[in-house]
Amino acid sequence: MASFDIAWPGVTHVAVTHFHADHWGELPAVIFALRWGAETPRSDRLTLIGPRGFKARLEALCNAFGGWILEPEYPLEVIELAPDDAQEIGPGVLLDCHNTPHTEESLAYSVHDQRGRMVYTGDTGPSPDLANWARGCDLLLCECSLPDDRAIDTHLSPIGAGRLARDAEAAKLVLTHFYPTVEDVDAASIAASQFNGPIVVAADGDTFEVDKSTE
Repeated sequence: MASFDIAWPGVTHVAVTHFHADHWGELPAVIFALRWGAETPRSDRLTLIGPRGFKARLEALCNAFGGWILEPEYPLEVIELAPDDAQEIGPGVLLDCHNTPHTEESLAYSVHDQRGRMVYTGDTGPSPDLANWARGCDLLLCECSLPDDRAIDTHLSPIGAGRLARDAEAAKLVLTHFYPTVEDVDAASIAASQFNGPIVVAADGDTFEVDKSTE
């Protein structure tokens, strides 16, 4: 975040989709950096959001790293969400979630207000229920882990991501979460065989505006 001039000391919320290491393994470093890495000591609250079992996992991290994980010398709130729960994360801004076929606890997240709605799939396999829940979103940030010749039930391939965007009637599809094998194919072109809206292959540092008033 620092390398892309993102004001990371001002982060207010962190939402964890599930407990695989590539999705939350650096959370202790974030908590630590927000205490010691900023120019001035943090006093604002940090809210951590995750699936059921999140609090117990954080307590286990205390055994490994120390009690500062849950008591970092600034206000810390931990919220567990069950599928289809919702949480207000700012004035008029709602985060809600839906289960995905990946791990038992895996969630997709939606963030929306009156200006628009962004859905992040987290890790997921093909899911008509997820498409229905995401229906009409302005931006679908979608995992695309594997090429289609290595597709499995718990991850999406380019065709799977395109189908999800099509079935969800998304306004825009952004592909992310690439394993090395999928980087050897033209994921956007393959997804376009299923979805005729705009498609972007995400890169570090990309930003996307979700605001219907600017369309």
